[in-house]
Amino acid sequence: MDGTRRIEHWRTEIDRVDEDLLRLFNERAHYAIEIGLEKRRLGLPIEVPEREAAIIRLMVSHNHGPLDGEAVERLFEAVIGESRVAEEAMLSG
Repeated sequence: MDGTRRIEHWRTEIDRVDEDLLRLFNERAHYAIEIGLEKRRLGLPIEVPEREAAIIRLMVSHNHGPLDGEAVERLFEAVIGESRVAEEAMLSG
């Protein structure tokens, strides 16, 4: 396989992974919304910083690279934050 075909192969793989990530991000947001609805029904606080910090610590501890721990932390902070935005939008609507 020549260099151009190898590049195209890896780009195709990236496209597939990106589609998987999009599906998973939306699936995660859906679950966060469901949890938010249940929390509201039970009168519990929507944001639980300790839980969010625990998730990030767990993901960093499970990471085997090539992303470093700080990158994983930033990614999960963004994912959790966007899930929270979706949750709050559904709860206020």
